[in-house]
Amino acid sequence: MAEIKNYTLNFGPQHPAAHGVLRLVLELDGEVVQRADPHIGLLHRATEKLAETKTFIQALPYLDRLDYVSMMSNEHAYCLAIEKLLGLEVPVRAQYIRVMFAEITRLLNHLMWLGSHGNDCGSSTILIYTFREREDLFDMYEAASGARMHAAYFRPGGVYRDLPDTMPQYRVSKIKNAKALEAMNSNRKGSLLDFIDDFTQRFPKCVDEYETLLTDNRIWKQRTVNIGVVTPERALNLGMTGPMLRGSGIAWDLRKKQPYDVYDQMEFDVPVGKTGDCYDRYLVRVEEMRQSNRIIKQCVDWLRANPGPVITGNHKVAPPSREAMKSSMEELIHHFKLFTEGFHVPEGEAYATVEHPKGEFGIYLVSDGANKPYRLKIRAPGFAHLSALDELTRGHMIADAVAIIGTIDIVFGEIDR
Repeated sequence: MAEIKNYTLNFGPQHPAAHGVLRLVLELDGEVVQRADPHIGLLHRATEKLAETKTFIQALPYLDRLDYVSMMSNEHAYCLAIEKLLGLEVPVRAQYIRVMFAEITRLLNHLMWLGSHGNDCGSSTILIYTFREREDLFDMYEAASGARMHAAYFRPGGVYRDLPDTMPQYRVSKIKNAKALEAMNSNRKGSLLDFIDDFTQRFPKCVDEYETLLTDNRIWKQRTVNIGVVTPERALNLGMTGPMLRGSGIAWDLRKKQPYDVYDQMEFDVPVGKTGDCYDRYLVRVEEMRQSNRIIKQCVDWLRANPGPVITGNHKVAPPSREAMKSSMEELIHHFKLFTEGFHVPEGEAYATVEHPKGEFGIYLVSDGANKPYRLKIRAPGFAHLSALDELTRGHMIADAVAIIGTIDIVFGEIDR
């Protein structure tokens, strides 16, 4: 009788669920995964090495391109690390703007995750629902920074500029009549804060719609319940953070445990799971979206009532205003030095972490007193999660491997960096 052997299968990078740049080598016994070996490096851009050849401010836009669906969260950790080395005080208004945009970024990330994870598991409807709300969030990014994705909005010492008083409006076109345009522009008549406030009131109903589609859906539960179970002990030992850790029942959230900026002023809850399976991680992320919405609302209310500076007054680090630069020789010199040479950071090392949508995102920065980082090391949450993929998928079917890749919420910009 013929001997039955395990066979090896390439899963990705062409497979739609591999999201472009993941190559998984699966060892299969029939359709059961015996071993999963992730091969990375198909998106390597040498971000850490490139940063060493750029000034501190020039390296900032590279951070946007790490986890390219959580742009401002990456910038946040980088700015905190530089501020730690410089001993910079960040104006309170800038801290509130940062926290608000960090949570807008969390929504952007979780909506992308929910849409693509649902799509991977067979529900194309959820993708269309989540992208509807992402459009509004991108408009917020664009109004504040000028870019829909790679914002480069957070700066050492604060943010690039204050929030605008007007929102861009839809214009007359061949395919939209005046009545339709009026409806589309109804929440764009005021400032960016008005637009965000309107969104926070609409969003809970949108989350209800996602839950109606998925939470009690029989097919969704069959695809996710008891799939990729991680015990709390294993989650800690595997270096998991964020929703992957909280899904296993450990209430670890840097926004509560090691608060930065003004997170200690915010009221929100940390959702945790019980079983540590794909379904629990789904529930945790959905509840996180509701909590982020609460935080955004609190920031909007505070920002409306409290005007003030949005970047440090130290003109060795942040540029002076255009008006001051054109009327003061000293400010002109500051401006010239800052945009030609950049600023020098004192010798030393700093590690700053943020509660990134995917987990604990850290920047380890070493300075030798020059205007460029001597060494930049990125602690990407997705890297630890991807390395646990072998353990998560073992004993499951090929189709379950798709659900597990989805629940990890991996984006390769930060893994390959």
